[in-house]
Amino acid sequence: MAVFVALGAFLMTLVGGWTAQRVTDRRHLVLGLAGGLMLGVVGLDLLPEAMHAAGQEIWGVPQALLLFVGGFLTAHLLERLLALRQAAHGADGERVPQVGLGAAAAMVAHSLMDGIAIGAAFQAGSAMGLTVALAVITHDFADGFNTYTITRLYGNARRRAVAMLFADAAAPVVGAASTLLFTLPEELLGSYLGFFGGALLYLAAAEILPEAHHEHPARSTVLCTIAGVAFIWLVVGAAE
Repeated sequence: MAVFVALGAFLMTLVGGWTAQRVTDRRHLVLGLAGGLMLGVVGLDLLPEAMHAAGQEIWGVPQALLLFVGGFLTAHLLERLLALRQAAHGADGERVPQVGLGAAAAMVAHSLMDGIAIGAAFQAGSAMGLTVALAVITHDFADGFNTYTITRLYGNARRRAVAMLFADAAAPVVGAASTLLFTLPEELLGSYLGFFGGALLYLAAAEILPEAHHEHPARSTVLCTIAGVAFIWLVVGAAE
């Protein structure tokens, strides 16, 4: 089931890359909705489940929350090291093709972890698996968009950009399939979900939502974000 659902991430990544070649004026609405879905999954589903599975305290703070903060900081440090934000916004500077390929490779590694998160969440239960998969699938649109854009931005040929796009699309499927080979203990599963939730929140708050409002600070974008959060609330409530 996890591998089958991960195919949705494969397709959504390709859609994001295709959109990068044919940008429309409605992209900000899609990104706004994706940011809301991710925020809802982290706050209303991932974090509560992580707290339940790994709620023991370490120096007065629940383990899941420590890892949640750790995941957020890790995503932030990786972004700083690879300068993904500068590339995504077309910052001035020398365009070295290898830098673009390195940044795209980091996106592929991130997508691999997304797939592992899908598989791990399905080990916790079908409802958890589906909500995590929904978050991954929606933000993979932005992943595909950015993977293609970053590769091309640094002067790489179109065929290289397409190759990196397909690698990024396949990574979640490979990651989800890998979890068929092992089962995470409940505490370790909760810890991983907490860490992944922090990284996912960073992507939503620092990358996707700012990008959604970068050129179109419209009310409709905010409404799409709110609608995404509300939808996850309904999904979580129905699953309970």
